[in-house]
Amino acid sequence: MWLLFAVLSSIFAAATSILAKCGISGINSNLATAIRTVVVLAMSWIVVFVTKTDCNFSSISRKNWLFLILSGLSTGLSWLCYYRAIQAGKVSKVVAVDKFSIILTMIFAAVFLHEQFTVKSTLGCLMIAAGTLLMVM
Repeated sequence: MWLLFAVLSSIFAAATSILAKCGISGINSNLATAIRTVVVLAMSWIVVFVTKTDCNFSSISRKNWLFLILSGLSTGLSWLCYYRAIQAGKVSKVVAVDKFSIILTMIFAAVFLHEQFTVKSTLGCLMIAAGTLLMVM
């Protein structure tokens, strides 16, 4: 099931880049990011209510709050930088550099979550790095 959601995520992310590039024409990229964020916020809460998700906030630990807030800040900074980049550059090149985050995520996962690099994942990272360089040059 995770693979289906990962594929759907990839499809929606691809559409997001194209739709965003069309949507930011002639407006400030920070304003565009704020508008997108409001839509994402509304959609997220609609999903919580439609799926009748348990909203017992008191059961969320301080550690959970801390890391969710830090993740939100990181997402916000990523979106602000991404929108600025696609406004100034070609989407195909920005996306290639943005997906370099796969390599950084794997490194962070190894350092902070103690996940192991395998021969396959190392080769995959090297190919992503090579592909990023080829697409950007």
